[in-house]
Amino acid sequence: MASLRIRLLGSAAALTCGLPATAAEPRPVVPASTSTAPAKPKSIAECVSEKYRETVAGIIKAPTITAKAADDEFEAHPTVYDWLVEHPDRTTQAWKRLKIPSVDITDLGKGQFFWSDATGSELTWQTVGRFEHGVVWYATGKVKPGALMPTVPVKAVAVLHAPRGAVDKETGLATFKPTVQFYLVSESRVAAGVIKMMGPSAPKMAEESAEQFLFFFSGIARYIGRKPEQMETLLAPPKK
Repeated sequence: MASLRIRLLGSAAALTCGLPATAAEPRPVVPASTSTAPAKPKSIAECVSEKYRETVAGIIKAPTITAKAADDEFEAHPTVYDWLVEHPDRTTQAWKRLKIPSVDITDLGKGQFFWSDATGSELTWQTVGRFEHGVVWYATGKVKPGALMPTVPVKAVAVLHAPRGAVDKETGLATFKPTVQFYLVSESRVAAGVIKMMGPSAPKMAEESAEQFLFFFSGIARYIGRKPEQMETLLAPPKK
């Protein structure tokens, strides 16, 4: 069931990712002006680009499975946290430099990222909407629910909201408490059958995957917040 949780329930390890890599290198120096995050828009579709608005709205309206999680409150440099979210490929690299296994994520350029595994599962995702301290990802691909099962097509939406408090002028740190909401759709009968077979355990597994998603970013942000001298080593570009 462990492999099933990763592959079927949104492949959350893969969705641990997802903004265009357009930000500059992170610096733990916070601008003088600060703000608290406003509430999310009443409808997520309101902040999604017109090209994807109908698709995203459809997935949110009738998902095959959903998951929601909230991270524990922590302190981090806002510029560092936001940079990590915008560079999932470098975030996963930071985990590996700490000798902690993490998924491989490829930056395809133009705001797209890609993940795959040896079983044939693969996902491509990109940012399709933003709101203050929040982002909406849209993913497409296929997952393999089990060794003896065929791959099934999936579409997913993930909404990350990372409100933060005022920045401490001495440390440059702010208090964060992010949340994430996943919506996954698969019209495959195989996927529907597996979820039905899992019964009440499916929502719990989905929730655990969402929690892992949040910690993917916050874990590195917290570490750098405590040990800023490690930032350059952890986030440096990979050697060619």
